[in-house]
Amino acid sequence: MVAGSNAALTAENPDLDTALIGIGWELVPSRGSQSEPVPMVIMCGQDGRALSDSHLVFFNQIASPEGSVAFAGAEDREQIDVQLNRVPESVGKIVVLVYVDPDVRGPGTFAAVRNVYLRVADNRDRELLRFNVPRENMDKINAIILGELYRHAGGWKFRALGQGYETGLAAIAADFKLKL
Repeated sequence: MVAGSNAALTAENPDLDTALIGIGWELVPSRGSQSEPVPMVIMCGQDGRALSDSHLVFFNQIASPEGSVAFAGAEDREQIDVQLNRVPESVGKIVVLVYVDPDVRGPGTFAAVRNVYLRVADNRDRELLRFNVPRENMDKINAIILGELYRHAGGWKFRALGQGYETGLAAIAADFKLKL
C-alpha cells in the first residue's frame, strides 16, 4: 500500500472477525541513548475525536475498556488484536500510531528508526495488507499515524496514512481531543 490508499478488509474477507495489526521497525545501533518507538491506538467516534482517554490502548493500558482492542505478543515488534465484531458501534475508526518516547531520550525523532511498517493479517496470521512508511523528514518527526481501521458500508476498511508530527504527543492530543 501507499500513503492515502484504502483497502476493503471485510468486503474482501467476509469471514474476518479478528484483525491482527503488526507494527515493526529497525533501530540504527547507537553508542548513546536510543530512540524508543512506542505504539498507541486511539478509538474514535464518528467525529474523529477519541471517545475518551480510556479508549487509548498503549503500554500502560493494554486493552480497550470492553476488550475489543488489545496488545498481544507477535513476530512483529508489536501486535494489536482487534476483534472487529466486539468493537462498540460508537467507534467510527481505530487510529494506529507510533511515537518516540520523550521520557527515554528527550524530544527524540525517528532519524535512527528505519523500515517502519504496519501490516494487517487475519487470525491465522495470513497477511492481508502491508504499508511501509516512507522515510521522508524522519529526522524532524517524533510521532507518526501509520493508518486507521474505519467503518464503511457495514464493514471495515483500512487507510494507510504515514502522517508525521514534529510536535509529538501534544499534536496528537490536540487533533484527537485527548488529555495526555
